[in-house]
Amino acid sequence: MKLIIYILSLSLVFMSCQKDATENPTTVPEKTTLNESYGANAAQRMDIYLPADRSSTSTKVIILIHGGGWSGGDKNDYALYLDTLKKRLPGYAIFNINYRLAAGASNLFPTQENDVKAAIEYIYNKRADFKISDKFVLLGNSAGGHLSLLHAYKYTSPVKIKAVIDFFGPTDLVDMYNNPATIFAPPSLIVAVVGGTPTTHATLYQQSSPINFVDAQSPPTIILHGGVDIVVSPNQSVALKNKLQSFGVANQYVFSFDKIAAFLQANVN
Repeated sequence: MKLIIYILSLSLVFMSCQKDATENPTTVPEKTTLNESYGANAAQRMDIYLPADRSSTSTKVIILIHGGGWSGGDKNDYALYLDTLKKRLPGYAIFNINYRLAAGASNLFPTQENDVKAAIEYIYNKRADFKISDKFVLLGNSAGGHLSLLHAYKYTSPVKIKAVIDFFGPTDLVDMYNNPATIFAPPSLIVAVVGGTPTTHATLYQQSSPINFVDAQSPPTIILHGGVDIVVSPNQSVALKNKLQSFGVANQYVFSFDKIAAFLQANVN
């Protein structure tokens, strides 16, 4: 009899533990996935860093887009800054994407724009699997800044971008062609990725310039640009700042990285 009581007691304890585990599920663990595909091309890959305790209602998303003149660079360029981003923006899910690069006559504009759009659609469509919200922020430097701004201002589907962090991204390709920052950024650099001049490819230049898509509904934007940039003239960022202000869009034009966390806290709710 004592043995039977002992066995029944153990069973009750086991059942109680099972019930507690069901009613109080364990914390969602942190997860990292490298080189996940969002398209058929080998360049269409992303690294994914999902925080612990994430949820589809509260976990915000930041998408990193590397620079490199649209013809170089790699998502690994951000490797040194990932720990800083995680510390400064705790709780954010980070997606670090690659895209097809212009090379000769291949992958000219708008290939890069289309890849960014495809990557964002992929993340959005899998947000239930990732356990992330629909609050997306874009961060890019140089060419990646340009692509971040272009997508954020040009597209509202499948998701409207909540904010943009732009590190010295080109904003007006016609002006960049006509008024190079220095001899280190000749017009031929733009011709190589657009496939022609503002005269021969006027529509493509217009459609590829973020400044042309700013309106009153554009997302809050923080712009960081060094005054001695030899590739992208600071005038590109100043022109964007002025355009945003003319439409009453929240924006900052600053030099300090420390401002980013405060900017997101104020504008991504």
